Amino acid sequence: MHLLLDTGKYILYYNYKFLNFLSDWSMKIQISRHTKVLVNKLLPLFLIVLFAASCDKDEHKWVSSNNNNGSSTTSSDILARMETPRPLTDGTTVLVSHDITINGKKVVTYELEYDKTKYHSRWVAFRFDANTRSKAVGRTDAWSDDPQISSTLYIGSGFFNGGYTRGHLCASADRRYNRTANEQTFYMTNMSPQLGSFNEGYWLTLEGLVQKLGRDKTFSDTLYVVKGGTINDNQIKEYINSSNGKKIPVPMYFYMALLKVKNGIYQSIAFWMEHKEYGYTYQNKAPLSKIKAHAISVNELEDYTGIDFFPNLPDASEEKIESQNVPSAWGM
Repeated sequence: MHLLLDTGKYILYYNYKFLNFLSDWSMKIQISRHTKVLVNKLLPLFLIVLFAASCDKDEHKWVSSNNNNGSSTTSSDILARMETPRPLTDGTTVLVSHDITINGKKVVTYELEYDKTKYHSRWVAFRFDANTRSKAVGRTDAWSDDPQISSTLYIGSGFFNGGYTRGHLCASADRRYNRTANEQTFYMTNMSPQLGSFNEGYWLTLEGLVQKLGRDKTFSDTLYVVKGGTINDNQIKEYINSSNGKKIPVPMYFYMALLKVKNGIYQSIAFWMEHKEYGYTYQNKAPLSKIKAHAISVNELEDYTGIDFFPNLPDASEEKIESQNVPSAWGM
């Protein structure tokens, strides 16, 4: 599902017409993980021709909060990050990266792929590491539209209609190392309509576990996280109005893909939850034993969502790593 060239300095991605065709085809039929491995082995045969024809072309553009003038930046630095899924190339999405500068060093808060037709993110990705795992600030409640996207895509920062809460994807509690980083989690591109009891009594239990593991230096050197709500046409509960009248989808499922590395060894797991009432509340949160029942492998999650997670894993080990599903290794 991806094509990589290791130049010794960085990883280049080639997303040309043939690859775009395969991407669209794979999304429509949601190919199996075994087919994905076969495609990975066949695609390098086309590398020489593609490179000669268009080696200076980069079709992906990211809107980055590091650009004060709001201009687009090339994607090579972001696409090379381990947590970044492979984005669509059909023009329906815009890719956004939010970051801050700490002690002269750029630190990515999170990145996302935003669907311009559905006004909802396809995924949000971030990491817990030495730069981002600390707890130095509290919740800012700085609700606003995302300044890095066109104002025509704004949905308003008020409450969703239909009784749904503004559910964070990258949680406020995920980004507590810096006030500006926490404020960025309140951008509406990072929100999804969620039932209140699901958000605060069920999903919150999984988020709490991930935050605990992400801040534990003995558990991982880096924990990579991808979260989202489903917005494929057959995975939407209903459409509701945002506070400015935009029609936005309510996901039928929410998911999380996790990848940890410790001393050079990778492990993964994923979670797939139907978006519904489970009978829990903020005062009476679901126990981990309930959340454990939603554990699946990353490979299975790819089949369910049509998203290629962690494409920067080496092809030789990607299949083995993404087939794992061992909840006991993740504090369950």
